[in-house]
Amino acid sequence: MAILGRYYRYVLILALFLLAMVSHGLSIGVNWGTMATHQLPADMVVEMLKNNGLDKLKLFEADERILDALTGTDIEVMLAIPNYMLQELSEDADAAASWVDANVTSYSYHGGVNIKYVAVGNEPLLQSYNGMYHKCTLPALKNIQEALNRAGHGAQIKPTIPFNADIYYSPDSNPVPSSGDFRPEVRDITVEIIQFLYENDAPFTVNIYPFLSLYGNAHFPMDYAFFDGTSKPLVDGDTVYTNVFDANFDTLLWALNKAGFPDMEIIVGEVGWPTDGDKNANVENAKRFNQGLLQHVTSETGTPLRKGKIDIYLFSLIDENAKSIAPGNFERHWGIFEFDGKPKYELDISGMQEDRGLIAVEDVSYMLKRWCVLNPNARGLENLAANIDYACSSSDCTALGYGCSCNHLTLEGNASYAFNMYYQVKNQEIWDCDFSGLAMVTDVDPSDEQCQFPIMIDYGSSSSMILRRKFFEVLMTFFGGCFVFLLSA
Repeated sequence: MAILGRYYRYVLILALFLLAMVSHGLSIGVNWGTMATHQLPADMVVEMLKNNGLDKLKLFEADERILDALTGTDIEVMLAIPNYMLQELSEDADAAASWVDANVTSYSYHGGVNIKYVAVGNEPLLQSYNGMYHKCTLPALKNIQEALNRAGHGAQIKPTIPFNADIYYSPDSNPVPSSGDFRPEVRDITVEIIQFLYENDAPFTVNIYPFLSLYGNAHFPMDYAFFDGTSKPLVDGDTVYTNVFDANFDTLLWALNKAGFPDMEIIVGEVGWPTDGDKNANVENAKRFNQGLLQHVTSETGTPLRKGKIDIYLFSLIDENAKSIAPGNFERHWGIFEFDGKPKYELDISGMQEDRGLIAVEDVSYMLKRWCVLNPNARGLENLAANIDYACSSSDCTALGYGCSCNHLTLEGNASYAFNMYYQVKNQEIWDCDFSGLAMVTDVDPSDEQCQFPIMIDYGSSSSMILRRKFFEVLMTFFGGCFVFLLSA
């Protein structure tokens, strides 16, 4: 009876906690990107979302596997249209209607997918795009809105455009939020888009990255990027800012005020901190930022200019080892989970400072426990650098960069890391561990406490590939490395 009593008390406490979260509308979203060579099955990731209380999801494209896995759940979805489709959608209303029919209507039924927003493009006015999408973004937005209306979704499903925070600024002569405005070169088109969103009761979505403020400015005060106080706050008249997130958010609010939209609904579509790929990108800083962020936005204190809760989507759910690293090596390391669904650090998603960690994906299937490393007896080391470059060009060596998790390795260690990443990405084919005779396969894990030599997950491999790997495992077990050497020669 005592055990039952404790059980019922636990259930009651849990129910009250969930009721409190619902009554305050405290739900946290997350971005799920899929630019990875070896991906977890969508149904396992959706189960992970549910287990961790992540009930809002932002997708970067309509992936049938993911939408099927989301069917029957209550997870709220922001479904995105990639930038490469904007031109066609801006010119062809029928194309917009077809996209809505295939990706929204097909899933919007009782017990289907809970789609709430359609993101038309992703940061299409980004400065580095040099105006590529300026002319087609608003027409594409209008055609998607019309398609949603005609399909009967316009009242429930709202289109939006995730903007990069570089569309607004404060001048160098007065770098405070109250001087904020939209950049002159995009001001007119941005205001037109805002007007259209406002008229259709749709939100303004913005991506804010305090990490990039630190990454792009060697003199940026470190503690100002976080939420636990700063020795050098920013003073704007009578307002004091102790973190760059609030200052950035309020700069947008001032820009909206000046454009005539002081009460515009705002969603933060991306915000987070990477764990590798830069000297400031590590687990400690990521946990510090994300936990502080969650406590801040769920406290409903808001920012100095706008009180109340802030809707956010953490960036991101899982690491993506195939993303472009043009912005920086950190691009492949934003996940709060590793590529295989293991939590990188403890994070209380509720923001209530409870001692709770993230829940990992269960029953993950990995490739064989085999690593490709530099052969200590190899000759011809004059070709080593070229082979390392080749391996890294077709895999992910971002952890080897300055200040990163594997930066402490020796030259030989760098070679082994590069060879292994290539070998794993290529599905552990024996012929992909050669590198001009410099490499060998081993069953001894070369990882250390700081630097992990990963083994890829097995999902997505063809049955013939799995059979080949098992065949080679048998050969190595019975005949040793000599037989494998003959096969690879």
